[in-house]
Amino acid sequence: MYKITFCLFAIFSFFESSWAQDIHWSQFNDNQLFQNPGNAGHFDGDYRFIGNYRDQWRSVSVPFTTFSVSADAHRKNIGFGLQIFNDQAGDGKLSTTEVQGTLSYLLKFRETSPHVFRPGISIGMNHRQVNWDAFTFNSQYTGYIFDPNAATNENFQSSRKTNLNIGIGFIHEWKQNQRIKITSGLGLFNLNQPNQGFYNEVVKRDQRWNLFSKISIKLSEKWAIIPSLSYTQQGIYRELNFGSSARLNLGNSELNKALYFGVWNRNKDAAFVTLGYDYSNLFFGLSYDINHSKLVPASNNRGGVEISIRYIINKFKPKKIIHRVCPDYI
Repeated sequence: MYKITFCLFAIFSFFESSWAQDIHWSQFNDNQLFQNPGNAGHFDGDYRFIGNYRDQWRSVSVPFTTFSVSADAHRKNIGFGLQIFNDQAGDGKLSTTEVQGTLSYLLKFRETSPHVFRPGISIGMNHRQVNWDAFTFNSQYTGYIFDPNAATNENFQSSRKTNLNIGIGFIHEWKQNQRIKITSGLGLFNLNQPNQGFYNEVVKRDQRWNLFSKISIKLSEKWAIIPSLSYTQQGIYRELNFGSSARLNLGNSELNKALYFGVWNRNKDAAFVTLGYDYSNLFFGLSYDINHSKLVPASNNRGGVEISIRYIINKFKPKKIIHRVCPDYI
């Protein structure tokens, strides 16, 4: 497993033909249901709630804003969850909203096995909408001035589109001991390639597949490192994120308290730094992108800021006490 994982890191680090899309998550390890449907229910606790927000390209144009909220839980071997995702971009406020229900199943060949497999499936709705009135056209230029009230002479068939969307995936976790744990996964989304065109012409949404791997290595009682990578391909677009975060344990056996900081790179697009803080069942993460692509003359190296919040609920199960009544023979 060591050789396979580190080979993946080496191969993707030199994958020169990759480039990033405008819409993505820098904190890809902190948006588990978006990352892979097999992650549903894969956590210690009873209920998990996650929120993510991203603001990008504010220094270049109308900002791209993205947010998602998700909740998941597990009952015995079944994990289930719900995610709502929204993205808005450009002058026409092109909006994409997805609502996905997710199911996963825990496969463990024996109770003491160090290997855990979780296949999963997500089924939901994809809705896209654009505001045509926010655009301007050449026909509104009279020859002397621009008249925003002039007719556009454009005929749009529709301003919104709603489709079914299906995705599948699986994750594999291998825990050698209390010091080392490797989690990897492969996901395939937009299986049915829904039509996202606003005209009569069919414009199929490209399938998207994602490969991720992360290693948690405990160096001491205080320190741990978590190197990770995520590779995504959708049509002609490719995105590679790789780097590592470090964890400094500030708590004790009764209180989970830790500080995270990391340095990452998105190939041919941006470098980004991350900060995180664990306190009991609450996690807060913050990251900032430093753009180094060909857009630097316009962006001045400024990319986007991202926030993630996670909260896990552990139900208290009181110990059942049985009272015995001794018979009275007197």
